[in-house]
Amino acid sequence: MFKDPFSFEGRIRRSEYGISIIIYLILYWLAIFLAIGIGNDPGAVIFTICMIPLIWFGLAQGAKRCHDIGNSGWWQLIPFYGLWMLFQDGTPGQNQYGENPKGIMNQSPPFIVDPQNPQNPQSGYQGGYLGGHNNPNTNYGSNVNPQNGSGYNDGDLYK
Repeated sequence: MFKDPFSFEGRIRRSEYGISIIIYLILYWLAIFLAIGIGNDPGAVIFTICMIPLIWFGLAQGAKRCHDIGNSGWWQLIPFYGLWMLFQDGTPGQNQYGENPKGIMNQSPPFIVDPQNPQNPQSGYQGGYLGGHNNPNTNYGSNVNPQNGSGYNDGDLYK
């Protein structure tokens, strides 16, 4: 977390972006109180000097969060888009901006290990009731129930 906070390259998670917003706001208000305490002219100079790296930090973290969603860093200039970035989940796997900061590989659609074939997690089985339409290995034209071997006719459940 917070690896190269002033760089515009790479991706960051929602949590790092949220913490960045909190840090930005705390430092912003500290700079305001420092400027008020010093006075008008020197306070304005100190506030400006403090705000240059602070704005750079905010824009860099926002650009990296845009990258995690799969958009250009320029998207953060859209009004209220920062709020969207705070709640939108990042792109799974690698995208054009780098590896997933969560370390999760691209699993679209997410597959679950088939209990009938645990050696092949990419079999297409996505969980659910084994005897119904969720199981692609079921032969719907057969007269044998795959669960208990008993005979039945298609459509018996609807009579």
